[in-house]
Amino acid sequence: MLASTLADVLTPLYSGRLVDAVARAAAVKTIGWDAALAAFSLLIALGFGAIVTRHVAYIGINGLTMKMMSDIGNNAFHRVQRFSTDWHANSFAGSTVRKISRGMWALDLLNYAILVELFRSLIMLIGLTVLFGWYRPVLGLIIGCGSLIYVALTVALSLGYVAPAASLANTWDTRLGGSLADAISCNAVVKGFGAEAREDERLAKVIAKWRHRTRRTWVRGTVNGTAQGIMLVALRGAVLGHALLLWSRGQASPGDIAFVLTSFFVLQGYLRDVGMHVRNVQRSVNEMEELVDIQSQAFGIADCPGAKSIRITKGRIDFDNVQFHYGTDRVRLYNDLSVSIKAGERVGLVGPSGSGKTTFIKLIQRLHDASGGRILIDGQDISKVTQASLRSQIAIVQQESILFHRSLSENIAYGRPGASQVEVEEAARLAGAHEFIARLPKGYGTLVGERGVKLSGGERQRVAIARAFLANAPILILDEATSSLDSESEVLIRKAMERLIAGRTTLVIAHRLSTVRALDRLLVFDRGRIIEEGDHAALIRLDGGIYRLLFERQALELNTGPV
Repeated sequence: MLASTLADVLTPLYSGRLVDAVARAAAVKTIGWDAALAAFSLLIALGFGAIVTRHVAYIGINGLTMKMMSDIGNNAFHRVQRFSTDWHANSFAGSTVRKISRGMWALDLLNYAILVELFRSLIMLIGLTVLFGWYRPVLGLIIGCGSLIYVALTVALSLGYVAPAASLANTWDTRLGGSLADAISCNAVVKGFGAEAREDERLAKVIAKWRHRTRRTWVRGTVNGTAQGIMLVALRGAVLGHALLLWSRGQASPGDIAFVLTSFFVLQGYLRDVGMHVRNVQRSVNEMEELVDIQSQAFGIADCPGAKSIRITKGRIDFDNVQFHYGTDRVRLYNDLSVSIKAGERVGLVGPSGSGKTTFIKLIQRLHDASGGRILIDGQDISKVTQASLRSQIAIVQQESILFHRSLSENIAYGRPGASQVEVEEAARLAGAHEFIARLPKGYGTLVGERGVKLSGGERQRVAIARAFLANAPILILDEATSSLDSESEVLIRKAMERLIAGRTTLVIAHRLSTVRALDRLLVFDRGRIIEEGDHAALIRLDGGIYRLLFERQALELNTGPV
């Protein structure tokens, strides 16, 4: 790029010499022709040299920029994937995607503005200032000082006047993306309540704010451009006026005037674009701010230095004086909670909403870190092992099954990607999913839609159960895994799940107490404490017990409910 720009710097010099050679040709034709031919040859050589070197530069910069964009995208995705569940719960997926994609493309603009345009402008400014200083010192002084003043004012306007408005406009651009994604991803709810007009109004308010902020940024950019144009006209007057003064005194030849004119108009083109490129640099910086913010955020849950992979063979779980509170909450949910779950034991977690059942599961998965105490699996402290190795050996079927917009085979094999098609189909049979999958036009190759929306709730649940079958993990977590199934499917699934949980440590979060009657032990939670413990038969006999109260209430609702 340096070489190609130097070729542009020298072009006006040889253009001036070509004009002088033509002017002299009337007096001494042979000498004039030789000088003109020499200047012409050098101009052609400089033109080709600039093209070749610029081509090489662009190829290199393209490769560099694509590598940087890829690395930034991969790194941002890596971090976002490892942020805590709380971070994801408090973030719009659409906004996060917008931040990453906009930051990646902002780097492309940044590299082009700095490595290509501003660098070339800098070389052109220095080169012509030196050339003019050697050729006409006063012109060199005018060019150098005028250009420095122009660049300084341009940078000041861009950073102090345009940039603050651009940063605010980008914030509203992110909000717009989040609002669009939120409404579109929940379109089924919108249609269910006939709320299309209401969502139109809601988005219109966001767009109005975005339009106002963005228009202000554009207006400030226009004002900045006008100010730069005025400064360029003033610089043009100074340079050309001095050149004409020299010519009027007989101190400049026609070639000198051609040299000055050509040089200034080349320089003016570069300087005019300096403002645009400075604005592009600032714009790209503004657009990367939110991506940089993602990079600066600490992981909610981080592996400790030197963490090793955990190896779960039996699946014994021990809570040893565990303390836990959410975020900045001063009140602890768990206060010295201690409980042991034997290897292969089937345990139900029972209690009213907010009692601590789900938190218990999340602590085992290390989706949260305990505030005190230890959680051990097979005697290994889970806070000292890698999260990936821990979670890969715990299979979970959630109450709300989430699937990828991928094929059914890929979704079922997600817990064990190397599984064969035969193993995938066997897992589907165990989960009662094979029959409905086989009826689909593309069978196991069917794409299920975003979050699995092309399947019914029961079908999604059975695919998630098949995924847990195939994972074959020593610890199994079921968050009311049969809640979305019809009665006929539920009977089939229960039998299959009895085979699945045999010999595995199984934790079942129970909302319908009829699902936990056959489990080995039930832990009854209330406000972060285990207040009752035992099997169904023992707990149902406790007078005034919470489990008995919950069970009787559900039985009464079942018996008196509508037919």
